[in-house]
Amino acid sequence: MTDYQQVLLLLGGFIIVAVAANQIAGFFQKIKLPFITGILVVGLFSGPFIFKLLPQNTGTGLQFINDISLAFIAFAAAAELYLKELRGRMKSIKWMTFGQLMVTFVGSSVLIYFLADQIEFMSSMNSASKIGVSIMMATIFVARSPASAIAVINEMRAKGPFVQMAMGVTVIKDFLVIILFAVCLSVATTLINGDPFNIQFLLVLLAELAASFAIGYIVGRLLILVLSIRLNAYVKMGLVLAVGYAVYLLYYFVKHYTEDHFGFEFHIEPLLICIIGSFIVTNYSRFRHEFIKLLEEMGPIIYICFFTLTGASVSIDILVKVIGVAFMLFGIRLVTMIAGSLLGGSLAGDSALFRKIGWMPFVTQAGVGLGLATIVANAFPAWGSEFQTIVVAVIVLNQFVGPPLFKWSIQMVGEARVKANTPHFDGIRDAMIIGVESQSVALAKQLKEHGWEAELITKKQDIQVDEYPDLVIHKVDEFTLDSLTAHNIQKAEAVVLTLTDDENLAIAEILYEQVGTKDIVVRLNHRYNFEKFHKLDCLIVDPSTAMVSLMDHLVRSPQAATLLLGMQENQDTMDVEVQNPNLRGLPLRDLRLPSDIIVLSVNRGGQSIITHGYTRLRLGDVLTMVGSNDSLQDVALRFDR
Repeated sequence: MTDYQQVLLLLGGFIIVAVAANQIAGFFQKIKLPFITGILVVGLFSGPFIFKLLPQNTGTGLQFINDISLAFIAFAAAAELYLKELRGRMKSIKWMTFGQLMVTFVGSSVLIYFLADQIEFMSSMNSASKIGVSIMMATIFVARSPASAIAVINEMRAKGPFVQMAMGVTVIKDFLVIILFAVCLSVATTLINGDPFNIQFLLVLLAELAASFAIGYIVGRLLILVLSIRLNAYVKMGLVLAVGYAVYLLYYFVKHYTEDHFGFEFHIEPLLICIIGSFIVTNYSRFRHEFIKLLEEMGPIIYICFFTLTGASVSIDILVKVIGVAFMLFGIRLVTMIAGSLLGGSLAGDSALFRKIGWMPFVTQAGVGLGLATIVANAFPAWGSEFQTIVVAVIVLNQFVGPPLFKWSIQMVGEARVKANTPHFDGIRDAMIIGVESQSVALAKQLKEHGWEAELITKKQDIQVDEYPDLVIHKVDEFTLDSLTAHNIQKAEAVVLTLTDDENLAIAEILYEQVGTKDIVVRLNHRYNFEKFHKLDCLIVDPSTAMVSLMDHLVRSPQAATLLLGMQENQDTMDVEVQNPNLRGLPLRDLRLPSDIIVLSVNRGGQSIITHGYTRLRLGDVLTMVGSNDSLQDVALRFDR
């Protein structure tokens, strides 16, 4: 069997494992564990030490996957470093980066060196080799995970100076870490191989860095060229990855060519080249948004492949022996990060609270750290596997501890914008409509006809309340939390916003973050604001498309459309919440509903569930029913307390 056939067979088996890893890792998320940890665990179990689905040579046989993934990780790290977005908190970002980078790196290097005898593969090394391993491991400890930080920020809708500082330091650190690692890898290689430090070494190191920066600029211009051509998005993705892999092919070529013809290896740094190229695209071209979008589209597939392969490369026998060492190194990293935060925060003049918790956003690690560990494992095969296993164990610990710490720190500084707890239903269906005009008045009247208590709130002081004798209209000076709660908006099950998008958004944020209104209905004015309201869980009505959608449903499904719109005489739909404890655990088939009532759906915990006669009710379930008005009212009374 030829080498190409072996690679194809290995690749086929790996793809099957990677697809399975993606599915299985979803269960980890359901039990609040990191997705990346799930991928690593599946790769670990699929490797040659447990289920043996992937052979021992998987890592070397599929090295091209590692190379493509590492290039992508470098592209993604630099794509987050957009200088214009960092100007607002640059002083704090600058000094916190200095504290985190220097203290964590220097402190970890020193502590690892003096504890080297506790690490089995380092205990028999000479002092120079111990220094080399220590600085490489310390460099990896500095690395952060921008993707994890963004995920936490988006989840909590966090915004403020602390979050801005944390995100700025995160992206700058990963950029600088790759540059620092390029230098440390060259120094460590010299120390471990026993080569002398002399002027020739320094000149070669400077030449390698200069060449890497120059090639990085060329790669940046090449990426801009790719992005400027009108091509299918998937073709562009392939070309971007091809550029990244070409950098690694060039690295191998230069390395072997110089060794064969000049007697020494000249190392251009592929990670440094890719990060410089991505930095140029992000900051000095008009294709930043397209580039980031392509990276986001490619990211899940790349990370699944990379983390699965990394997990499969971890040695179980080594992992069992070094788990204690991993906890020790995890503690070292935390201590040095806390010290770096105190130093950086003090130099920046940050508040005592910022200095105290400034280290919490930087605990989580992922792609960059694992990528650098893989490079070390490949560069030093004698002990690289043990080095990589220890680093993977530390990163998994950071994955568990990091996100909760970041969330806690955001809550401590008051920059979290999570949804407030929804007020308990008081048994009365209340609706508040913000804005007084023809549509809002008509809506209020129609809601009252259906048994709702509907009231309106407006800033218009010239509204003549006497003109609407059958409606309750409140006047306020401004739409603030105090003015809204003064009119009991916290009791409303639904709030309808009919003002401008800016006014609607400000009110929606108050209702979402401080009131917890169950349903916020927004009449959209401009389509480009859709996503802003969607993030606040608003029910959005876009007048520009609502009429077309309505007529479409009337053509394709007239019976259902007229029923849902209340156009059929004495027929309506209603959402009914299960609040009667006597109904808990009762199957739908045993409810003995009126003959004209049909249960359309059951919503449980914000998710629609597939229903049948044996579906058992739980308190808090919301049933959507259709039937006559009288029957719906009877059922609503049965489901109430």
